[in-house]
Amino acid sequence: MTADDLGVAVDLTAPVRRVVSLVPSLTEALVSVEPGAVVGATDWCTHPADLAVARVRGTKNPDLAAIRALAPDLVVANKEENRELDVRRLRDSGVPVWVTDIETVPDSVASMERLLDACGWSRPAWLAEARALWCGPLPPVTRTVVVPIWRDPWMVVGARTFTTDLLRRLGWANAYAEHTDRYPAVDLADLDAAGADVVLLPDEPYVFTADDGPEAFTRTPTELVSGRLVTWYGPSLVEAAMLA
Repeated sequence: MTADDLGVAVDLTAPVRRVVSLVPSLTEALVSVEPGAVVGATDWCTHPADLAVARVRGTKNPDLAAIRALAPDLVVANKEENRELDVRRLRDSGVPVWVTDIETVPDSVASMERLLDACGWSRPAWLAEARALWCGPLPPVTRTVVVPIWRDPWMVVGARTFTTDLLRRLGWANAYAEHTDRYPAVDLADLDAAGADVVLLPDEPYVFTADDGPEAFTRTPTELVSGRLVTWYGPSLVEAAMLA
């Protein structure tokens, strides 16, 4: 018996043979270690590109009957991305669920190590590389950024988030890092006048493009950035380090 990130005991028989992942980042990470063991994933699990597993709808509305029908040894979820109600219903029906809780890059590395160890799987080389790249002292701040995640209404990345911590470890300070909300709604005029050196426009969850996003800002320069590199934890961490 071992415990997930929330301290909930999860009864597993290692090695785990069948996994359903409800988190795109974790799907990519788990497939990189034991591709044949991942038997189900959400519609939003886009990596690896050739992922061919049963789809169980979205992170917020998973098809619980379809998940149970896959007879998983383990379902992997995340406190922020998935609903506690769905986790509880799966557990009540006898399906083991492991919930991750991640607010920083070191959190993500340690969480993945615990999960893989609990599954009886080996730790991949990219995980050790991610620990070496991301878990040291913070670098000096080289620029201030803001990161919208939606428009109409405009919402940005705020405090206590994985993305804010990742940006800081790249040397980029989030202008909204001290906001009381994790994902505050912000007036566009205030966002444009926040004093950032650049507005980073990711392609998820809102798909900002060259024609949808940059035109809204008259004072602050904008840059398009891969949402996977600034919001996902897993093998993408190695690539994300090259953003600095």
